[in-house]
Amino acid sequence: MNVNPESYSDEPPLRVMALHALLYCERLFYLEEVEEIRVADGNVYAGRRLHDDVVPLDDESPERRSVEVASETWGLLGKVDAVRRRDGVWVALEHKKGRCRRGENKEPLPWPSDRVQAVAYAVLLEEEFGEPVPQARIRYHADNVTAFVEVDEAAKQELRQTIERARELRRGTQRPPVTENERLCKTCSLNVVCLPEEERLAQAEDPHVPTLFPSNRERHTLHVVARKAYVSRSGETLVVKTDDADQKVPIQQIDAVVIHGHGQMTTQAIHLCAYHGISVGWMSFGGKFIAGTSASPGRVRQRIRQYQALSDAETCLRLARTLVLAKVESQLRYVMRGTRGNSALRQQCHGELERIRESLRRVSSASSLDTLRGLEGMAAKAYFAALPLLLSERVPEEMRPKGRSKHPPRDCFNCLLSFGYGMLHSLMHRTLLAVGLEPAFGFFHQPRTAAPPLVLDVMELFRTPLVDMPVVGSVNRGQWSPEGDFTIAREHVWLSDEGRKKAIALFEQRLEESYKHPHTQQSLSYARMVELEARLLEKEWTGSPGLFAQLRMR
Repeated sequence: MNVNPESYSDEPPLRVMALHALLYCERLFYLEEVEEIRVADGNVYAGRRLHDDVVPLDDESPERRSVEVASETWGLLGKVDAVRRRDGVWVALEHKKGRCRRGENKEPLPWPSDRVQAVAYAVLLEEEFGEPVPQARIRYHADNVTAFVEVDEAAKQELRQTIERARELRRGTQRPPVTENERLCKTCSLNVVCLPEEERLAQAEDPHVPTLFPSNRERHTLHVVARKAYVSRSGETLVVKTDDADQKVPIQQIDAVVIHGHGQMTTQAIHLCAYHGISVGWMSFGGKFIAGTSASPGRVRQRIRQYQALSDAETCLRLARTLVLAKVESQLRYVMRGTRGNSALRQQCHGELERIRESLRRVSSASSLDTLRGLEGMAAKAYFAALPLLLSERVPEEMRPKGRSKHPPRDCFNCLLSFGYGMLHSLMHRTLLAVGLEPAFGFFHQPRTAAPPLVLDVMELFRTPLVDMPVVGSVNRGQWSPEGDFTIAREHVWLSDEGRKKAIALFEQRLEESYKHPHTQQSLSYARMVELEARLLEKEWTGSPGLFAQLRMR
């Protein structure tokens, strides 16, 4: 076989499917095999159903299906779709749901990635059976044809070269560049992770290059708010039991579970969520984020790159300037929009607007993180002083803020803000974990409290659009009852059970609303916008800087 057994013995084995991914796109291989990011989209599920439904072509040739094979010599492992006995020799058989390549005479040919995969299975079967496997066959079901692959020395040499390239990439610490073949990205299951078009858009002359990032989320967050709720598992369904009724929610409809207060969840239900990559978060009744699970793998390489990047003072300062500029500019625009057409109101908050503008003017020249924090704090103080002026004259006195109070909130308005920020914290925490970033490694906030710094960092982009604006709008619409929606004590104000449900609904409704992202010019739901910004942040240290925190309120 001319394979050196010492070559691969010290390294973990490669999946044969990884070689298929490598020849399809090196970046796809790296994301799946090195960073362990795998997404089962519709095409993947369709392929799995195809393998389940395939039947032998005839009854005369014995066939073994789903044969697991491995070799320390080759350093490979995998599961071949089928092995058939033909003319006294074994033949490896692979099934593909798509179409084949076509030769000059229109004869069916395998794609390079399919060819190497089939050859790999053939050499593993040779070692497994102790017999030659001179041929592999690939059945392309869209065309209903079979492509033949000769497993000769040239094919084996191609396999060796592919394995060596895979191991070379696996030893590296940097993601390979985006593939030049744009057509491959359209059907790739990891295009929402890789964001190839967002990178191409940064260099494109045409600013209207279409992107592949989905505009809306396909699943929704399950909020468990009843005080005695009990979440269990029944097959592929979560069952939420309360005193009033039982609710059954298929796991395929959920992107996260958030338990408010003292609800219980079984180990089996948590395992189901983890298996499907669904995070579970716990929040207090007052809206404080307590803890959350991470269903993502270790993502070691991702976090090493993040740590290296955010250990550099200049990188942190650059990102912090960008972040503070985006946050303060959005605050300024919101106050300007809220006072538009009302000269008396505009004049009333003139001083606050000038202090926010002064902060903005000094952000770009800030020479340290401490200076930036001071400017951000000065702008925030002026912003929260102006925010009550955006409330309608019809708003009752009980719903008007008396300054900014946080821990605990001392009035109904601040109670809504604090609860909203808690919801945003939970969303950002699980989003960063899902993307593969470490919430503890931040660039602007310092690790002085239990709150992870990176969560607080990226939250700054979304405080105004996802919390402040919906809260002010809902108060102006008269959606809140000071008596029915709040529990008011002498030193603090909390949401009542009914008020908590309304606040969750307000937040989730906002996440479904769309806004055009300034970089991609694509209308995205805010739920998708949060994920996109987290992924663009990672690109700041993976080869495509300058895309993060372009979001502004109009």
